[in-house]
Amino acid sequence: MGDTWRGLETFTKTGETDQGVTDDKHTDNMMQPPSFPGLGHSGGGSTLLGYIGIDTIIEQMRKKTMKAGFDFNIMIVGHSGLGKSTLVNTLFKSQVSRWSSGWGSEHKIPKTVEIKAVSHVIEEGGVKMKLTVIDTPGFGDQINNENCWDPISKYINEQYEKFLKEEVNIARKKRIPDTRVHCCLYFISPTGHSLRQLDIEFMKHLSRVVNIIPVIAKSDTMTLDEKNEFKHRVRKELETHGIEYYPQNEFDDDMEDKNENDKIRETMPFAVVGSDKEFQVNGKRVLGRKTAWGVVEVENPNHCEFALLRDFLIRSHLQDLKEVTHNIHYETYRESFHSKTRPTSPFPPPAVLNRPHSHPSYTWD
Repeated sequence: MGDTWRGLETFTKTGETDQGVTDDKHTDNMMQPPSFPGLGHSGGGSTLLGYIGIDTIIEQMRKKTMKAGFDFNIMIVGHSGLGKSTLVNTLFKSQVSRWSSGWGSEHKIPKTVEIKAVSHVIEEGGVKMKLTVIDTPGFGDQINNENCWDPISKYINEQYEKFLKEEVNIARKKRIPDTRVHCCLYFISPTGHSLRQLDIEFMKHLSRVVNIIPVIAKSDTMTLDEKNEFKHRVRKELETHGIEYYPQNEFDDDMEDKNENDKIRETMPFAVVGSDKEFQVNGKRVLGRKTAWGVVEVENPNHCEFALLRDFLIRSHLQDLKEVTHNIHYETYRESFHSKTRPTSPFPPPAVLNRPHSHPSYTWD
């Protein structure tokens, strides 16, 4: 067998066999990959005898994704007046949140936390995405906010339960609708002092079940020094209380991921400004907020960190947010669910097996 492989290796390198030198033209024809329209040839293989086509898998995956599209579900949490809906509309450059104009006279602040989900299909470059924005009006707006995160936690777990039920169906759908929350933007008030106890309790409870990304809202109300000091203080408080936000350290795949995510973690929480209004600045139209001293440009990195948040959330980590949701948070829920519904001991202990005429007994939680 070894001689056979050595003979093949010799043939691929020199065009020679044990029988002598082969015809050069015949050898060239033998070694050329077949020509298929639209398929390229990678010259990186060192042991292949000819072109296989495994490099086309990426293109195949791209075509299937383009046809099917994908889902992305983002939750926004924070008390009223922080510009949550406006920021989301700015992120996706469309009116994807119904409360973008703020609370009008016909919209009273609810007495309890409500969950409102609005879905839109947006398309760019031939890629379709069903975007669902889950708003939480009423959060943090009451005199007594004790356990006000419970309805939010319940909603998140209900989406896991809904997905699990579809997954275990005998005749399940070819593509299970995904309503699981992939990301939770948590809006911090720009106080410049410290986190509220409500902020700490919410993130402590919810970071176990969803990817939390903390952002400082309306950061243009602080000076640069105040903003940097506040960001540093928030990071220290989150660390002190053991609150892990996305991207979590333990989910870094390799050193390249770790180095990239370390830079992001050092920048968080993102200090942002949102606006869906355009102004003329230096001869071009920009999104911004007009103040007495000029226009705060939303996408100008010298003015705020909106562009960093957008690139992180959409252009570099969107797929990872979905994968962490499925592989970590959903799996944790699934394992917990099954542990509560299966027998505590599927087999009798060894001592019982050794007794004559014994029968296993099952206990259920």
